[in-house]
Amino acid sequence: MTDERPRNSDFVQSLERGLAVIRAFDAEHRELGLSDVARSTGLTRAAARRFLLTLVKLGYVHFANGRFSLRPRVLDLGYAYLSSLSLPELAQPHMEALVAKVNESSSVSVLDDTDVVYVVRVPTRRIMSITLAVGTRLPAYATSMGRVMLAGLSDEDLEERLARIEIRPLTPHTVKDGIALRDTILAVRKQGFAMVDQELEEGLRSAAVPIRGASGEVTAALNVSVHASRASMSALRREFLPHALEAAAAIEEDLRGTSPATLARGAVDDR
Repeated sequence: MTDERPRNSDFVQSLERGLAVIRAFDAEHRELGLSDVARSTGLTRAAARRFLLTLVKLGYVHFANGRFSLRPRVLDLGYAYLSSLSLPELAQPHMEALVAKVNESSSVSVLDDTDVVYVVRVPTRRIMSITLAVGTRLPAYATSMGRVMLAGLSDEDLEERLARIEIRPLTPHTVKDGIALRDTILAVRKQGFAMVDQELEEGLRSAAVPIRGASGEVTAALNVSVHASRASMSALRREFLPHALEAAAAIEEDLRGTSPATLARGAVDDR
């Protein structure tokens, strides 16, 4: 649905609606009919048709047999952002070294409103039912990386986003409500890392740590994900989290061009 928040004179609603049409397509909806797009975006069929046909003419959308689908050119919209980042290029070798040590997958993501968006991924084996790749978007509330980045927000920004997060029970283990999520995020803020036990998907455990930019603010997060059959939460903290902290510190050093801050003593002691 389109956003109903108040607009000012500088807000171009037609641009917002055009982007909403593009976002209607995802891994589960690779092809959509006109009615599907209208329903997903909250636009009238006539308006959805105009936006779709404009995108077809511009080369971002393909139309055949009454169905619309995105064309590769839509990647240009994200490439400008990704190519402007030094993070993916700098993070990749450190993540490869991390994966070689722990023999488990690692990812780096950034926070986009209430979602995490993957910007780097180094896999070892597939442990999720969905395919993770650069550009994958997941709900921040159910992911270790999302919680790390939410914890890095100011109190005001955190409360504003928590108010808009709609918590869905993705698994029986998913955090139950906003109060529990807030408490969890405040604990993450205090301890400096997040661990999630099968809240996003059954059988998936992950630990995440922040990546801070030159200003000291959390700009991204790095995780290590394991299958529950291969590591308990205690083992994840004891055996994997220290390596993730080391990789994040190395990435920060490259980002800032200075020595990384000393890791907090005892942060990963098994409790």
